[in-house]
Amino acid sequence: MNLESLRGKLVYQGILLGGVTLITGGALALADRATEADILAAKARDMKQSLSQVLPGQYDNDLLKDTVVLPGPDGDVTVYRARKAGKVAAVVFQVQAIGYAGPVVSMMGVDRDGHILGVRVIQHKETPGLGDKVDPAKTDWIHSFEGKFLGNPPADRFAVKKDGGVFDQFAGATITPRAVVKSVKGGLEFFAREKGTLLDESQGSAATTTNGGMAAQVAAAKAK
Repeated sequence: MNLESLRGKLVYQGILLGGVTLITGGALALADRATEADILAAKARDMKQSLSQVLPGQYDNDLLKDTVVLPGPDGDVTVYRARKAGKVAAVVFQVQAIGYAGPVVSMMGVDRDGHILGVRVIQHKETPGLGDKVDPAKTDWIHSFEGKFLGNPPADRFAVKKDGGVFDQFAGATITPRAVVKSVKGGLEFFAREKGTLLDESQGSAATTTNGGMAAQVAAAKAK
């Protein structure tokens, strides 16, 4: 095989490889666009399920379309607002604290008077059989927050019993419940601090309000 023939073969292989790469990239892009709406819709369903677990009762609005974003200790916090007759009756938002194996993320619902409606841990990496007792399918511990508010218990007793508080810890696992209690207390403090904005009762807030939220993302994806 002479040099000229070899050069031609190498050029051909390069063009062929480039063509295959281009076609593959295009196919992946099309597949991504085709599944985007379904992925967003699935996320919306998951979010609605999470919201319903900490927000009992019926409300007039679509929570995914009524949100406000406020700065929190760990970054921006998206707050979902539930209304009755146009008035904010309750809010739901995420809180987190560091547990034994990483962040323990919870969703909590709070009524307009600052009382906890419900708390659910939605993400954690805690030890199975110990830290995972925050799951309501395993124990009733997570329900101990319901009805609590700042002042009940007092701030210095809003902790696990090992730290002088009122909440039980788990046998052999104190760090996980301590993290959840800390994050929930922080969530109540966040609500108290931002209550006017969350309930649409303050003016001139630096908060970002969205009227579309995740539901709007789904609609936009389907329109593509």
